[in-house]
Amino acid sequence: MRVHLCVIGRLRGGPEKTLIDDYLTRFDKTGRGLGLTLGQVIELEDKRGGGMAAEAELIRKALPSGAVLWVLDERGRVVASPTFARKLADQRDRGQGDLAFVIGGADGIDPALRDDASFALSFGQMVWPHMLARVMLSEQLYRAASILAGSPYHRV
Repeated sequence: MRVHLCVIGRLRGGPEKTLIDDYLTRFDKTGRGLGLTLGQVIELEDKRGGGMAAEAELIRKALPSGAVLWVLDERGRVVASPTFARKLADQRDRGQGDLAFVIGGADGIDPALRDDASFALSFGQMVWPHMLARVMLSEQLYRAASILAGSPYHRV
């Protein structure tokens, strides 16, 4: 299963980019033997300033055809890392070809797009800066692949 990140905002150089690149590379290497690969990292910008609805339209157009949609949203479910790993494996085991994670812009995700998602994930009740949310998602993808591979990276 190809795992895609579809995000509002472009990542410039810096420590966040270094971390994201590192974790996504680790995820791809660890996940390949498990049937999980890194697909596209799609960065979008609403240059016209149309707000959440315009961002949602950009996201919909950019998503791989037939991809299952998971969003990061403060109203989503908080899950433990092993549960997250099992949810990824369940999608893969259902024969899903593409899974797309969406991180919205500064105002969040358009409610209609959020309603179309099959899962909404939250990193807790605190609101996280966009780039840190990307780092945290990238790390959790690597952690999930490590858990599924039986690697000692995740300690209970």
